[in-house]
Amino acid sequence: MFLYGRTRHYGDTMPAEATVADVESALRGVVDPELGADVVELGMVRDISIAEGVAAVGIALTIAACPMREQIESDVIRKVTALPGIDRTEVSVTAMTEKQRSDLMSVARRSAREQAAPTTVNPLTRVIAVGSGKGGVGKSSVTVNLAIALRRAGFKVGLLDADIWGFSTPRMLGVDARLEAGGDRKIIPARTSGIHLVSTGLLIDDEETALMWRGLMLSKAVEQFLHDVAWPSDIDYLLIDMPPGTGDVQMALARLLPQAEMVVVTTPQKAAQKVAARVADMARRSYLPVVGVIENMSGFTAEDGTHYELFGAGGGSELAADLGVPLIGQIPLDPLVVGGGDKGSPVVEDHPQSPSGAAFITAAARLIELVPPAEDETCTARIAVLMEQLEGRPPS
Repeated sequence: MFLYGRTRHYGDTMPAEATVADVESALRGVVDPELGADVVELGMVRDISIAEGVAAVGIALTIAACPMREQIESDVIRKVTALPGIDRTEVSVTAMTEKQRSDLMSVARRSAREQAAPTTVNPLTRVIAVGSGKGGVGKSSVTVNLAIALRRAGFKVGLLDADIWGFSTPRMLGVDARLEAGGDRKIIPARTSGIHLVSTGLLIDDEETALMWRGLMLSKAVEQFLHDVAWPSDIDYLLIDMPPGTGDVQMALARLLPQAEMVVVTTPQKAAQKVAARVADMARRSYLPVVGVIENMSGFTAEDGTHYELFGAGGGSELAADLGVPLIGQIPLDPLVVGGGDKGSPVVEDHPQSPSGAAFITAAARLIELVPPAEDETCTARIAVLMEQLEGRPPS
């Protein structure tokens, strides 16, 4: 328990005594520096009482060892002890339950959305960040083929290659044009296979050029891709090919696009599963909901029908179960995926009936179910579906 007091001088004019409501109002001035919202809004204030000039405030932190604990405690004490009639403030700290943490994250995410600087991405565009714990799991192949599958399903799709160092989507989509600015000085996305694409690979002279950029420059590049690109306002889905790991780009995207959600890509092996779990943890700490898991390289079937689990089995299912999210898809090992990526013809485009092509299409359909287009979630749309059901007609 943390105590703080001030000396009352008998010659002072006695102001009106503070009430519990006054204490709560004062606590709205205490902002969690990590979450960017006040402790009352975040539900961190558990109880308030006042007795004989002593204010007792209970604060629940996300974890007992929260690094911001001392700052929050001192801010609470200063704010409350400044109220009339409060001689001393006692702060007791507890740790939140899992349910309380979940509620807090929802509030923090809403606050981030309301305070986020506007980008050129339409707020109604569904933003899906595709991430992985490490390189080599086929994250970019998954992103590109999901984008093509969503476009084949009739949606307008954008693709942001946020893997600033390891850009590969231009080659996978067969794009070698350079990005240009329009009359409004906004960057115009490249257009290929019906996909609106932005990548650092479209800004440099050739794909073998190394980008010697570090943290701040990486964040600024992502910020420019969201503020200075003329993303079409009618895009239904914007897929973001994230760099592997949990660094500056991931945190920048979480801050700039609070409406974003994440799909985690892993391979079946246990090591990849454990590393991917860190990305999911980063996403949740950044208030990015994890939509689901895609298991890539999920076994190989030879021409004679023999199936080989070259990278083990079960990693995707176990990760999805651990995270409490669905396993969106399992993509088999298929030479067509590699070949299509090398020549700029994604497997979903050229071989949609192949095992891998069909698996990508199925995964995209599941993603649409989990994150439907914004207009499909409006009240009007829901009423229309209900009326169709009541009238015995299949939903349109």
